[in-house]
Amino acid sequence: MRLQLGTKVHCTDEEFGELSDIVIDPIGRNVTHLVVQPQHQHHLARLVPIALANAGDGPDAAITLSCSADHVRQLEAVHEFAYLRMGDAPVEDPNWEVGVEDVLALPYFDSSGFVISPSLDPHYGVTYDRIPKGEVEIRRDSGVVSKDDHDIGRIDGFLVDGEDQITHMVLRRGHLWGEREITVPIGAVARVMTDAVTLSLTREEVGDLPAVPVRRWPLRRGTH
Repeated sequence: MRLQLGTKVHCTDEEFGELSDIVIDPIGRNVTHLVVQPQHQHHLARLVPIALANAGDGPDAAITLSCSADHVRQLEAVHEFAYLRMGDAPVEDPNWEVGVEDVLALPYFDSSGFVISPSLDPHYGVTYDRIPKGEVEIRRDSGVVSKDDHDIGRIDGFLVDGEDQITHMVLRRGHLWGEREITVPIGAVARVMTDAVTLSLTREEVGDLPAVPVRRWPLRRGTH
């Protein structure tokens, strides 16, 4: 089963949206949940157990959930917001981890429209995802680093077997019309963290892996 980030997600009664992120047990190397959302509306994202999902093998095949759209809307919400002092992190929760984070853009504006210098306000806004304890979150375009510390591409998705174990990671290299996909065996992955993957291969070794051109329009999605 191919889980390509950004693909459409269908429920039993209607199209729900798209696959936003994938939640992984970094020890067992298995997918536990999918983060699905109405298109470009991450604030409405829901955490869906992988047991509810089926997907085709093609690069553009939609994911089908074995439940209604209303059922998905009743699942755990993912997106959170916090207003923090510089250097602080979201409050720890015994049952949840902080997943992908995004700091809101500066500068801030007051109600009159005047710019407030960041030096006058020691706080900042951050949006983040809430995921199960001990797990990590990968989004489309999460970075991939080689063994010799080179940025070698971005994650496009994963291949999983019938037990939801990850067998391969789909790596996207290049830009726009020069993009190529490389399927990396999970055994070549040294470490999986939230929003980042490190390989046990050097940049040269990754370059020796078979690659195929990406034959589709680049998928675009809203940022977190």
